[in-house]
Amino acid sequence: MSSTLSPTDFDSLEIQGQYSGLWVEEKEQWLNGLTLPERLEDLEVVQQRFETLEPEMNALAARITAVNDIAEQLLKANPPSKDSIVNTQKQLNHRWQQFRSLADGKKAALTSALSIQNYHLECTETQAWMREKTKVIESTQGLGNDLAGVLALQRKLAGTERDLEAISARVGELNREANALAAGHPAQAPAIKARLGEVQAGWEDLRATMRRREESLGEARRLQDFLRSLDDFQAWLGRTQTAVASEEGPATLPEAEALLAQHAGLRGEVERAQGEYSRLRALGEEVTRDQADPQCLFLRQRLEALGTGWEELGRMWESRQGRLAQAHGFQGFLRDARQAEGVLSSQEYVLSHTEMPGTLQAADATIKKLEDFMSTMDANGERIRGLLEAGRQLVSEGNIHAEKIREKADSIEKRHGKNQEAVQQLLGRLRENREQQHFLQDCHELKLWIDEKMLTAQDVSYDEARNLHTKWQKHQAFMAELAANKDWLDKVDKEGRELSLEKPELKALVSEKLEDLHKRWDELETTTQAKARSLFDANRAELFAQSCSALESWLLSLQAQLHSDDYGKDLTSVNILLKKQQMLEREMAVREKEVEAIQAQAKALAQEDQGAGEVERTSRAVEEKFRALCQPMEERCRRLQASREQHQFHRDVEDEILWVTERLPMASSREHGKDLPSVQLLMKKNQTLQKEIQGHEPRIADLRERQRALGAAAAGPELAELQEMWKRLSHELELRGKRLEEALRAQQFYRDAAEAEAWMGEQELHMMGQEKAKDELSAQAEVKKHQVLEQALADYAQTIHQLAASSQDMIDHDHPENTRISIRQAQVDKLYASLKELAGERRERLQEHLRLCQLRRELDDLEQWIQEREVVAASHELGQDYEHVTKGGRGAAHSLKQKGNYQSLFSKMLRDKFREFSRDTSTIGQERVDSANALANGLIAGGHAARATVAEWKDSLNEAWADLLELLDTRAQVLAAAHELQRFLHGARQALARVQHKQQQLPDGPGRDLNAAEALQRRHCAFEHDIQALSAQVQQVQDDGHRLQKAYAGDKAEEIGRHMQAVAEAWAQLQGSSAARRQLLLDTTDKFRFFMAVRELMLWMDGVNLQMDAQERPRDVSSADLVIKNHQGIKAEIEARADRFSSCIDMGQGLLARSHYAAEEISEKLSQLQTRRQETADKWQEKMDWLQLVLEVLVFGRDAGMAEAWLCSQEPLVRSAELGCTVDEVESLIKRHEAFQKSAVAWEERFSALEKLTALEEQEKERKRKREEEERRKQPPTPEPTASLPEGVLVDSQTAPDASWDGTHPRLPASTQPASINGVCTDAESPQGPGAGDEASRPQGERQAWTQGSAPPVMPQSRSSESARVATLPTRGPELSAQEQMEGMLCRKQEMEAFGKKAANRSWQNVYCVLRRGSLGFYKDAKAASTGVPYHGEVPVSLARAQGSVAFDYRKRKHVFKLGLQDGKEYLFQAKDEAEMSSWLRVVNAAIAAASSASGEPEEPAVPIATRGMTRAMTMPPVSPVGAEGPVVLRSKDGREREREKRFSFFKKNK
Repeated sequence: MSSTLSPTDFDSLEIQGQYSGLWVEEKEQWLNGLTLPERLEDLEVVQQRFETLEPEMNALAARITAVNDIAEQLLKANPPSKDSIVNTQKQLNHRWQQFRSLADGKKAALTSALSIQNYHLECTETQAWMREKTKVIESTQGLGNDLAGVLALQRKLAGTERDLEAISARVGELNREANALAAGHPAQAPAIKARLGEVQAGWEDLRATMRRREESLGEARRLQDFLRSLDDFQAWLGRTQTAVASEEGPATLPEAEALLAQHAGLRGEVERAQGEYSRLRALGEEVTRDQADPQCLFLRQRLEALGTGWEELGRMWESRQGRLAQAHGFQGFLRDARQAEGVLSSQEYVLSHTEMPGTLQAADATIKKLEDFMSTMDANGERIRGLLEAGRQLVSEGNIHAEKIREKADSIEKRHGKNQEAVQQLLGRLRENREQQHFLQDCHELKLWIDEKMLTAQDVSYDEARNLHTKWQKHQAFMAELAANKDWLDKVDKEGRELSLEKPELKALVSEKLEDLHKRWDELETTTQAKARSLFDANRAELFAQSCSALESWLLSLQAQLHSDDYGKDLTSVNILLKKQQMLEREMAVREKEVEAIQAQAKALAQEDQGAGEVERTSRAVEEKFRALCQPMEERCRRLQASREQHQFHRDVEDEILWVTERLPMASSREHGKDLPSVQLLMKKNQTLQKEIQGHEPRIADLRERQRALGAAAAGPELAELQEMWKRLSHELELRGKRLEEALRAQQFYRDAAEAEAWMGEQELHMMGQEKAKDELSAQAEVKKHQVLEQALADYAQTIHQLAASSQDMIDHDHPENTRISIRQAQVDKLYASLKELAGERRERLQEHLRLCQLRRELDDLEQWIQEREVVAASHELGQDYEHVTKGGRGAAHSLKQKGNYQSLFSKMLRDKFREFSRDTSTIGQERVDSANALANGLIAGGHAARATVAEWKDSLNEAWADLLELLDTRAQVLAAAHELQRFLHGARQALARVQHKQQQLPDGPGRDLNAAEALQRRHCAFEHDIQALSAQVQQVQDDGHRLQKAYAGDKAEEIGRHMQAVAEAWAQLQGSSAARRQLLLDTTDKFRFFMAVRELMLWMDGVNLQMDAQERPRDVSSADLVIKNHQGIKAEIEARADRFSSCIDMGQGLLARSHYAAEEISEKLSQLQTRRQETADKWQEKMDWLQLVLEVLVFGRDAGMAEAWLCSQEPLVRSAELGCTVDEVESLIKRHEAFQKSAVAWEERFSALEKLTALEEQEKERKRKREEEERRKQPPTPEPTASLPEGVLVDSQTAPDASWDGTHPRLPASTQPASINGVCTDAESPQGPGAGDEASRPQGERQAWTQGSAPPVMPQSRSSESARVATLPTRGPELSAQEQMEGMLCRKQEMEAFGKKAANRSWQNVYCVLRRGSLGFYKDAKAASTGVPYHGEVPVSLARAQGSVAFDYRKRKHVFKLGLQDGKEYLFQAKDEAEMSSWLRVVNAAIAAASSASGEPEEPAVPIATRGMTRAMTMPPVSPVGAEGPVVLRSKDGREREREKRFSFFKKNK
């Protein structure tokens, strides 16, 4: 810079100073006038202005620096205006400093205000965040209806807890920020603290809500566990009840046993479920205690139902158990019964096929066989009695099959008793047969024995003396044998007599056998005695000597045997000697008899004096020797028995020693078994041996007692040896028992150790398993399962300790196998220790895998959360409508409910919501990502086996998180651009929806009547006013669309155009539909007005027709004049309504002219109106003509009556036979006759007028002529038939004579036959009108024609015929048959008004019903029916194509029938009884058939054809054609009497 300054620099200094001052002044004014706003948006605007102020201040600061530099340079040059330059510089710097201070102060205040507002905004956002989380937590209130849902909610709440941790950090930051702001802004400290208090209160509420929800979820999980358990238990209870309630019955015993076993299994299930039931009841009571909400009440009801079901299950089980037990008993009874029946059948077969044997052996064998069979029967009888007892017990216990059991038991008992009786009878027959066979065999044996002995007795070789004694002895033995067998014969004889008594049929055989035996026995005795005498007599002395010598020699040999010292050396020899001793004793008995014989011989010899002394001494010596040997014999026998006792004792001792010797090796055996079963078997054998020894103890004691009895010397040393061996055996046995017990303990230890090793081996396999869980739940389950295994392993330590204690105890007691036991115990301890180490290693592996699964689950949840956020952030639809865009800025979380604020607050809402979404995503996501990364880093740093996989998971998570953040930024930019378009689309759719809604609001129906049509027309006018308000919205949509089409192109432009076109088309369609609806309603209103006018005119015409039909028939001239006047009044009324008819017809034609949519219906109504109008006019004219004819006939009747009266009064004068007795009388009579003649001349004109034909007669005559001409043209000429009475004559049922009338005869009085009075039948005739009496006499064709409406043919009669029934009034018009007309009082109810529409008034009403000519009319009563006034103005209903039937489906009243009409109406009628209902139904159905067969309206009845012979009295015109209600007839007897009083006869009968 040069040292010299030009004036330009000074000017520049001034300009710069002035510019700076002006700028500073301007900014100071702005700063001084600046008031900090309260809204954050305004503060941000001010902040933006301060941000633009800073560059300006920086630029100004540079200028001020330049000014100062210039001033310094100027001051260095010492210019004249130095003071001015200094002042200017100072002012500028001072001003700048002041402005800087002011700006800094305002900026500090703005920053403070922004910090406070940001604090408030963060508080608001935090509160909104907490409210959102509160809503999230509260949104789970209605969820978790099952256990899976509760678990899912718990996991969801776990994620929410992580969000709460972020909120907690935010609240802490707000707390610190609030403290700092309160310290820096004391004035606003209360508001700041208050806002912080609100945030903290919300935070506490959120935490409390979270705690409550967690508690409720815990309770819900417990409740869901309970509900699931309850459902499972109820399902099990239902299945069990179904199984228990089964009605299946067993068909066999195995099935019954199987069902009982199955039922017992169910009992076991029920008992096992008892604990679960008690737990559920207790838990249910706890859950529902003091709870009154419906769910708890329902749960309490379920618990009550569960209790009821449980009790019912118990009762059902007991009932089913009883039934099955009864069925099992029944099946068991049937099985035993079948077996018993089989046994009985076999018994019956055996009993029925047993034959009588022919020999004694066969009889004995048969009886033995039968006895065995009876033993079997007795055994089976016990079974049968047991079966019967069981059956009776089953019946007494009330078995369900008691009848079958009783029947089967009775059958078995009956058969068993029958078999018992049969076997007893068979046994009796067999025994009788055996007795018979035994008797026959005894007889045969005795006969053989007698024959054999007879041969011996007949032996005569006793002459030799050489062996005489031997022969004598033999003969003595033979005689003794014969005497001994004498009892045999007696026995056979006794048996024979008993057999004869028992069985008389065998008496002849028994007698023959016994006689033969006695004969042979007597012969044998005789022969024997003779031989004995011969032998004895041959050499008595020699015989005696030989006998004594032989006996002495035997006694000497016996004495030598008795004095022998041989008593046996052993038990066998002793027994042999005893047997020999017994033989000697028997021989002694035989020799004793021989001694007695010798004594007898000695006596015999002594009597013969042949050496008597010697014989006596010899016999006495023999006897003394024999007696002396008896005592030695007894002594030897005693000694032999003592020897046998001693030898037997020694033998028993030897046997016991041998037994002990055999058992001693077993007791001293060293075999103790190799395993536990063998040891246990040896223990059982040792116990068996101990029992055998105990069993031999009594035998040893017996030997000791016998030793004491025999003495020590006789016993010997064997017993001492036995006792010594016995003690040794006992000792060895005791020692073996102890050794076996020790072996048992050792083997038990080995088995327990083997079981422990096996269990630990199984656990070791579990511990060494390498399977890995697939998810966190299965990993947790594996950890819990491993914890259970570790707990089981810890519990098994007690078993190991018990094994160690048992082994140590055996080692301490010096067990023989202590070394092996200690080794085995060490193996067990080592295996247990290794198993514990394996358990610890597996626990670590499972926990590591659980942490890995938790990381995987956390990463999956986080990735899913990121994906959910990415779905929102990466959405390309940009919202389908205005609401979607609004909610899309946040990510589809909440919807705003007040759509009216969208237009004004949309920008702020979009920014706030998207910022909240981004903040939540960034804050929560970053925390979760950091947490997951920390967990993954921990696993990687800890050297996890899957650390490479964890690193991949970590990288994938971080990449997904980065992508999400990028998508959030992109989404924020796209949503702003989509808002404008979506707002237009939303407005277009809303407008289109409103237009379519209005389009849908247009009703379809034009209305059912005039009132409805007019109401719809008024409503449509209001509708048109409403849619006018839509025009502005539609126009706005079109304007916005045109504007947006310029900004968009392609698909968006086409979419905008489509929405504009759709709105325009819908609006055009709505306007067109509205116009069409308006025209439709106008046409409908005109149509209903026309129909109303037509209906009113039709009703009026119906009333006129009813009025014409209800006119009273004239009975005289005056009444006829009155009726004619009334009829002319009806004509005046018809003419007065001509204008209304014209206007109605013009209206209909106008509607037809403009092509009305109901033109066909209108045309039909118009034609019906015109037709009915013409019919009414024609009917009035016909009625008028008929009244004129009636008037003419009544005038004729009046004149005829007067003529008749005149004739009656003049008849006595003409017929009088009095001619007068005097001239005066004759003159008087002449005058009277002249007066009569004058009067007759005057009456001649009247009679001529009466003889003149009336108009009706002329019409009838003309009709008859035309009819005869037509018949002649139609029929060929036929010969004239014989004269007969024509058909159709209106006479009584009595025959009338033929009469012809040429029209010239004067009218004469009627005959004496009963006649109709004034055209009405008398009481003797049918009350249904003319023609009813002669209905049966008409041909079928004529009756049908009359029934269909044609007049009955009238047969003309001569006016002078006295037998004709002459009517003084014209005949009635054509009437219906009796089957088609009826009237009376009924109770009516209208059910249906039309098809598918019920009547408005469905109450019952009493009406008077009149059925005539196919129509049914309703009146209040009979009087109203006679006057023709319908009930409530109701038009008579037509019965054409109607349906009448009994109302079977109506049950509230009796005697009800229903009538359905063609137009859908339906009536119910109630009669007083069944007969009246049947009569009405019959007549109604007949009228329906007649009306349905006719086409169109019924034809007008033809006037009866006048025939020849018709009298003037019968020329009354027919009655007026009946209307819809039919003619008025007499309705009661009183009415008929009153009508009869009014009638008169023109001609009196001849008396």
